[in-house]
Amino acid sequence: MTDAPTTAPVARAATAGEVLAGYLTAQAGAFLRALPQAVGEAGSRPGALPASAQAADDLLRAVRRVGGALHTFAAAFDPQWAQESRTELRWLLNLLAQEPGYQRRATRLLGALDSLADTSPDGAGMLAGHAGAPKARALLERQLTLARTRAHTALLQELRSARLHALADRMTLLAGEVPLAAPAEPAAALLPRAAAALAALVGAGERLPWQRSAQAYGGAGLHRLGPAEPAAPAGAPAAVPPARTAADADAALAADDAPWLRARILVKRARYALEVCGAPGEGLRELDGVLARHQEASDAAATVATAARTPRITPATAYVLGVVHADQRLEVESARYAFGRQWPAVAPGLVGPAAVLPA
Repeated sequence: MTDAPTTAPVARAATAGEVLAGYLTAQAGAFLRALPQAVGEAGSRPGALPASAQAADDLLRAVRRVGGALHTFAAAFDPQWAQESRTELRWLLNLLAQEPGYQRRATRLLGALDSLADTSPDGAGMLAGHAGAPKARALLERQLTLARTRAHTALLQELRSARLHALADRMTLLAGEVPLAAPAEPAAALLPRAAAALAALVGAGERLPWQRSAQAYGGAGLHRLGPAEPAAPAGAPAAVPPARTAADADAALAADDAPWLRARILVKRARYALEVCGAPGEGLRELDGVLARHQEASDAAATVATAARTPRITPATAYVLGVVHADQRLEVESARYAFGRQWPAVAPGLVGPAAVLPA
């Protein structure tokens, strides 16, 4: 299924209410069609939800789009209803994304480790024959399987909860009547709100640390993380820097990734705003894909860092996990480089009223 806009272009709609109602009614319908399949499939066995790609993807797609429209065009809706709906959609989105996320992380990390430990003559990896590789693989697989099982259990508990039923009822009502604040408002009133979403993305893009992502696979991120120490006063002895803890390293990496993760959120909001207006957004789709790879590599690296702190693992296992962690952080930098290569071609088209007008 494609992400093609589900409404007529703004130019052919009489009012903003018609445009928003058409878009949200279509997304609510997709939500209600996918929900029974996702709930039924999730109840069968752990790992079933991500395997049911069609139902799970349709449900997540609808949740993201309704939430994005309610955020960007918030002024067009009843304020209390819009805020409550966004809160519940965010809850469901986080719930649905956990188990497939662990599955993707396992696929990424185990695949990376197998590649690094490859012993074939033509493609031997740097961990080929290393004694710690099998134990590191078993540790990652065990921890990710446990995390995925816990996420699946939590999903089962919530998918049959009163909270989900209430959200389904809310989507059912949305499919029939959208609570608009000013349904007769002209359709052109949507354009400045969509343009604001694009401007927020452009502003975030301008603030990204581009100088640190100017080269592919630079590896600079392995050396530069952490807050800079203030210079000592003239004549004073240099302060001995405190020992870095694992929490310090985690916090430094999280702060380093934060602007890029924020950019992905803004890319999605801009994409959905263009969809509502019936405008093309292929460039944003490509940027979203690159930033998805960035986020998955970042999450995978954090998972490996946690595994490396497992008590009583051998030095050989810890070394292998360190190599896999570095490999994923290089993937993070590679994704940033790819984003930087694509951004100049997309950013100029996001500025000005023409950016949100239908093609």
